[in-house]
Amino acid sequence: MNRDVEELGAKVLHQWSALGPFDFVNVVEAPDAATISKVSVVLGARGSAKLQSYELVDIDTLLGSIS
Repeated sequence: MNRDVEELGAKVLHQWSALGPFDFVNVVEAPDAATISKVSVVLGARGSAKLQSYELVDIDTLLGSIS
């Protein structure tokens, strides 16, 4: 999967095995929302993965934008 993600323009930063509704949690970095959307669509279309994406904002950036 890591190679596939990189070929689509993103990078896997961390991976964990998880107990709960998802078997694995991956932190993936992409240059923009369109790239991670492409990763989700391409990998999800294979039918072997259930994906959820969250766009994260650094806490200092958030605090700076609301002050």
